[in-house]
Amino acid sequence: MAVPSPWIALPLIILLVGLVGSAAAATAFAAVSFSPLFLLAVVAITAHRAGRRRPIPPPPVAAPRPQAPPAPPWAQARARFDRLREEYTAYECDPMAVLRLPALADVSVPSTGRFVEAFAEAQALDTDHRPADRHHAEMFVAAVDRAVRAWEAARDAAERIRHSSLSASERASVERAIKLLTTARDSDNDAERLAAYAMARSELARLEKAGVVHLPRAAVAALENEGRGQLSA
Repeated sequence: MAVPSPWIALPLIILLVGLVGSAAAATAFAAVSFSPLFLLAVVAITAHRAGRRRPIPPPPVAAPRPQAPPAPPWAQARARFDRLREEYTAYECDPMAVLRLPALADVSVPSTGRFVEAFAEAQALDTDHRPADRHHAEMFVAAVDRAVRAWEAARDAAERIRHSSLSASERASVERAIKLLTTARDSDNDAERLAAYAMARSELARLEKAGVVHLPRAAVAALENEGRGQLSA
């Protein structure tokens, strides 16, 4: 440790000069400057002042405890998928709806093809209860969102397309089939309903064979069931 300079005591010597004269002050300066007790006192005072000037570091701030990410909204996604499945099933089981929006049943239409793929993906990830695997739940939530958005896009496209891609004769055949189905559903006469269903099935079979419409199997089965129901009545 460095020994402080005796000139630290200079203010005291100046005071002594005024009181007792220069000779006595010089003697005191020489005596005091080399006194071990004086040197220790100066060192202690200097260290104390340096310690007072040294800033006190703030206490360390505890890092925030990481929080677990929220659980994926699996229940909400499951409810959305149930509504989508009901809407899609209702369309596929209704020959009239298929005839009015044929593009929604045609996977060669890009928007419909994308929806069918997205729906199949969500269907494959669906479970009766929340999966224990968090990653599985997250994948299902994302797949349902894609399927819902793809369904909305496919419906919008089918609404715009309708029968615009058909020729005049094909549109006339589709409109004739729609009228026959309307008659079969609304008529109070059993014979008239039976004849209308028979003619509608024949017209739809011809349209499907020509590739004008693509009736889902559920729609064909519903049409057959309605026709048999009317016959048994």
